[in-house]
Amino acid sequence: MTRIVAGSVGGRSIAVPAKGTRPTSDRVREAIFSRLEHLDVLDGARVLDLYAGSGALGLEAASRGAVSVTLVDSARAAADVARKNVATLGLAGVRVTTESAERYAAALAGRVAGGGAGPGGAAAAGLVGAAGGLDLVFLDPPYDLAEDELAVVLTHLATPGVLADGAVVVVERSTRTPEPAWPAGLAPFARKDYGETAVHYAEPSGTAPEDEGPAPSDSVGA
Repeated sequence: MTRIVAGSVGGRSIAVPAKGTRPTSDRVREAIFSRLEHLDVLDGARVLDLYAGSGALGLEAASRGAVSVTLVDSARAAADVARKNVATLGLAGVRVTTESAERYAAALAGRVAGGGAGPGGAAAAGLVGAAGGLDLVFLDPPYDLAEDELAVVLTHLATPGVLADGAVVVVERSTRTPEPAWPAGLAPFARKDYGETAVHYAEPSGTAPEDEGPAPSDSVGA
């Protein structure tokens, strides 16, 4: 069973797709959000959850104070489950889009670059622009996603204007996969391993905070 760990709907259960996704465990999600609360990036945040699956990461952010959350998954079945979870939890400010992460991120980059929204632009239009960009982005792709495909998505996110100053990008991968190929404009500042799961943290270059060690409850047993 997957549940929301804390916040306004903490303890509530959510559905997960029958196949094709790898939900983040409750314990790993708790550790991720402990660090994010330590970094003070959740309250009032504009959040993008790519490869969202059930939407657990984005919904956890909404439960903990994010004001705008967009869940993106290319699989219609997964997007339908995420929509059901949004309706069941009754969280305001959460929307679901059926689109590939690469196309959606390209639409965001195209919008801030002034070249038009591009593919997926209608859904992405409200996320960046006058409001100053995204505060938090989750990427939890399938472990077998090619590194160059992930690098393309990260490059789009690194386009100036997509991310707000002080934004945090969280990438979840297998401990057996290489460090993400961080593009110019994104600087990694922490990595935490939990069993087979590696969680990488990055921020826009020049704004990454000094990592002062684990946040409270940041450690999770393997």
